[in-house]
Amino acid sequence: MTTSKEEMILALETKIDELAQFSIDHDVNLSKEIAELNYKLTKMKKEIYENLTAWERVQLARHSQRPTTMDYIEAIFDDFLELHGDRLFGDDSAVVGGIAKFKGMPVTVIGQQKGRDTKENISRNFGMMHPEGYRKALRLMKQAEKFKRPIICFIDTPGAYCGLGAEERGQGEAIAKNLMEMAGIKVPIIAIVIGEGGSGGALALGVGDRIFMLENAIYSVLSPEGFASILWKDSTQASKAAGLMKITARDLKKFHIISDVIAEPLGGAHKDFSETALNIKTSIKESLDELLTKNEDELLNERYNQFRRMGVFMEEEA
Repeated sequence: MTTSKEEMILALETKIDELAQFSIDHDVNLSKEIAELNYKLTKMKKEIYENLTAWERVQLARHSQRPTTMDYIEAIFDDFLELHGDRLFGDDSAVVGGIAKFKGMPVTVIGQQKGRDTKENISRNFGMMHPEGYRKALRLMKQAEKFKRPIICFIDTPGAYCGLGAEERGQGEAIAKNLMEMAGIKVPIIAIVIGEGGSGGALALGVGDRIFMLENAIYSVLSPEGFASILWKDSTQASKAAGLMKITARDLKKFHIISDVIAEPLGGAHKDFSETALNIKTSIKESLDELLTKNEDELLNERYNQFRRMGVFMEEEA
């Protein structure tokens, strides 16, 4: 969302708070005036947030206060036990994963983790996984398959880390292997894009039976800045690129890339985390209730067919 729109909302919220405090301090009944301003605020938020541009949704997806994977794990699951390492090279802190309980049922939870500040973002590598991160995720998925545990993946990354060391340790192979293996894992997989879903870094956790996106999340082959740099040799054209790329949840639902959109409160997930977490929890429950009724062959066939149906295209005679 643009700064000017944020400032309009903030100014009205500040005025409401000031009136409420004045009412208390001076024992004056201003309930009617406050109610009118609250109505105006709600109407303003709806007009702004229900008609956001693609670029404004990119900004919300990247918002510094946007809830992270660990926030959702703590709110949605019980008894989370984090597991570490890929048993080949090391542990990647850009991805967290482990065993938890969802409404009493054991599940495996995996997700990319960003930081809250610069120091934590550096330690988490801004949610950009190394090869050992993808191998850790796959190790936990294979373990889940062995013990018949459903898998829940939270996607939130600008993309896979493209450093020299990552390439030397087989970044491309690690992502490709995840895609191949996830297609054949014989337990339900639910993937949820909670913020940025960038490139193969996101797709390597995104081969699921159900693929959800939060309303203000984005999912794309590359960032708008990258798209603009390639097409126009100018990364400052990112806002224009975002509108052309069809990276929002609504667009991707229309093209059958995702299963459904999970609603966010007005202003984004960070405005009412409890509501957002509850919406995600409801989507997970409804999906598991359906997916757990299917046998392994049905599960794999439907997963395969879901990816075969992705996209919308037109044919013309030559």
